[in-house]
Amino acid sequence: MLLSHITLTPAWAWAYALLPVLVTYAVFSRVRTWLRLRHIPGPPLVGWSKAWLLRKALGGRFHLDTADVCEKYGPIVRIGPNELVTNDPNVLRRMSAVRSLYTRSEWYDGMRLEPEYDSMFSERNEERHNMLRSKAAMAYSGKDNKYLEKSIDDNIAKLVQLLDSKYASRTEFTPVDMAEKFQLLTLDIISEIAFGDAFGNLESDEDVSSYVKTMENMFPLVILLGTWPALAKLFFWKPLRRFLPKETDATGMGKFMGIGKKVVAERFGPDKKIKQDMIGSLLAHGLSQREVQTETLLQIVAGSDPPATAMRATLLYIITSPHVLSKLLSEISTAEISNPITDAEARRLPYLQAVIKEGMRVFPPNTGFMSKTVPSGGDTINGIFIPGRTTIGWSPFGLMRSEKIWGADAKLFRPERWFEGKPEDRQRKDIELEMCFGYGKYQCIGKNIAIIELNKAYVELLRNFEFTLVDPVIPWKGFNAGLFLHSDLWMKVTKRVPSL
Repeated sequence: MLLSHITLTPAWAWAYALLPVLVTYAVFSRVRTWLRLRHIPGPPLVGWSKAWLLRKALGGRFHLDTADVCEKYGPIVRIGPNELVTNDPNVLRRMSAVRSLYTRSEWYDGMRLEPEYDSMFSERNEERHNMLRSKAAMAYSGKDNKYLEKSIDDNIAKLVQLLDSKYASRTEFTPVDMAEKFQLLTLDIISEIAFGDAFGNLESDEDVSSYVKTMENMFPLVILLGTWPALAKLFFWKPLRRFLPKETDATGMGKFMGIGKKVVAERFGPDKKIKQDMIGSLLAHGLSQREVQTETLLQIVAGSDPPATAMRATLLYIITSPHVLSKLLSEISTAEISNPITDAEARRLPYLQAVIKEGMRVFPPNTGFMSKTVPSGGDTINGIFIPGRTTIGWSPFGLMRSEKIWGADAKLFRPERWFEGKPEDRQRKDIELEMCFGYGKYQCIGKNIAIIELNKAYVELLRNFEFTLVDPVIPWKGFNAGLFLHSDLWMKVTKRVPSL
């Protein structure tokens, strides 16, 4: 039967008549979107759909894929209809400067840890973000917690004791997954700093809160929501929130929401607890009970995963670089340092500091896209006009492994590079490395705590143990979902004799 012979109702007649208009509009809109950024190079067809961006974001190696396109196409690359990526540190500083007119993009909508509430990290309202940041600054710097360094020392000592008593090879070979142990360490450190009490992972030698499993399930979804903001709006739509994590859940993110609510509630009422920890500092500087409850979730995620990744990667590079290991052990053994080493002492060990810097450079632990939105009037960058409302994300591996910035051996773990060049060259390297923690109004607020952990962890582990990879060909399993999900970093641990 021919379509012309069908009798249409008025509603269907209107729809049928509008169909060509809608198709024309859709085509016109797609062409217009492609045209506005056609002068920016990038992989084929990225201007027409998000297929490339979605495929790479969910592929587990987005950190390397973005680095590859920056290396191939230049410092600013188109990777989606409205999405650009850059490995240019000057562009990144321009976007995140304190007085910059750039704002957080819709990518951050998918970074919500709670369905109904934004943390400091996911908050896109600049005024509220600045308020939260200013009130939380003292808590994250550790200045309000006089037990900060001791908490870190105590938990590293628990890891040393665990390795010595259960895994150090004497007569039997007992391999240990250091990917897991570093995660247990950083979770216990941040929970003690944040809540006043550690989760107890190291004492139990297991992930007592099922955090790792929760993150393995959650991170890929978070990245999908950030890459596809329209899906995030649907995901957090009020009628659907009853299907999302809740404080009463026995597992998953809901369980952590419940833990956060409980520990914060204990600071209120007639029998309230008063502690000199991060929660105490946040409350003392004016955050509400609800705001602190949300920040506790952020503390656990942001305060455990990036430091754990840095520790895994840097230890892996150290033990597979004989000259680095030898020089570092020599410095530790000849330096006048305490047991455990203090943060101040660690900062005075030049080769240790070079190793820490080089570990973060060659394997930056935080790789979320963290895109910013170009101001409505557009911006001209390196002589190229970028239309307003375009989003620009960063490629941390593209930046930290750029041959233009770091030299022909940029992909090589070589701490000696931090001693080379004129004073201004060394200062420039330090400034570029700072981008691992972000910049300006968006810089990681917990940077100081992370550095203290790194200053201590390698010294205490290496002065006590020798580490040998079980399988140097495939040292670990890893998946990148903004943060790294690592497992199976199997090592043989041997007590070091004589002990450093």
